[in-house]
Amino acid sequence: MSTVRPQRPAGSPAPSLASTPAPTGSLIPLDRRIATACGYFDAGQHSHLLEAPPGLLADTREAARSRQNLDFARLSACYSRTAQVLTKIGRYDQSRLSADRATIYAELSGSPLAAAAARELSIVLRHQNQPAVAQRHILDVVTRVEKTGLRTPAQASAYAQMLCTTSYTAARAGDRDQALTMIRDATRAARGLPHHPPQGRLFPLTPADVDLYAVGVHWALGDAGAALEAGRSLHAGQFTTPERKARMHTDLARAWQWGKPERTAAELLSALRASPGEVRDRPAIRTIVTDLRTRHAQAAGVRELAVSVGTRAA
Repeated sequence: MSTVRPQRPAGSPAPSLASTPAPTGSLIPLDRRIATACGYFDAGQHSHLLEAPPGLLADTREAARSRQNLDFARLSACYSRTAQVLTKIGRYDQSRLSADRATIYAELSGSPLAAAAARELSIVLRHQNQPAVAQRHILDVVTRVEKTGLRTPAQASAYAQMLCTTSYTAARAGDRDQALTMIRDATRAARGLPHHPPQGRLFPLTPADVDLYAVGVHWALGDAGAALEAGRSLHAGQFTTPERKARMHTDLARAWQWGKPERTAAELLSALRASPGEVRDRPAIRTIVTDLRTRHAQAAGVRELAVSVGTRAA
């Protein structure tokens, strides 16, 4: 039997979610601090990211006392990013609270961030085993984004992103028809999107990102062959951040998991090289490593992977 030693990222924003900490008095502009936090996420540096929210949320909440739209938008963005990383590392109760607050402040801001916050909420609902609720929630978001008329590239990108999320949510709920319809619609919607989105775009989706979603959709539907076919043309150079590069490898590893332990291990080792946190900090991916260590200990790459991630024989 094989076990996984607990190896979760250090730090937790729980105190800042349960109560309002005192502002830090930092002289560093909030926008710069938010950008730094986003950089930690893009690099898969979850420990650093989890150390930021208490002070950052305290200061953005203090700024939001102005009741200005921009300050509400900043606060929503901070809560959305907090929800993202908490979901990634499996802290779903805290993530749900963060996503709820992100949604509230986004609606107060009147900005497009409302779609981002609502998307995060649907994702955590899915992880909390509420797929039907998550599906209804994200479908409402799709309708709202579609009503913008999709007149700008940013709106088109948001629409394609929501279709991808809806497709994956439907796949996890077992709704095959909806999942396949939505991922086809997302592929069409993404055809005109740039391969290198402009910096600062709220949903920097690319055609390659949609193909990666298709890998996940087919995997969730139980079709490993279709998942691998969807990812056949994907390569790390199509993705700009370590987090996205590693996510490509972990998604492909899940598809290879059915009958190809060497390929699974190879993909996870590539993910480790791109962003170690994407393998070490995500419970679902650590479970794959544990399974490889238990069932395929002699397969190429498995021992190296297990040592790197921190699994051991019981």
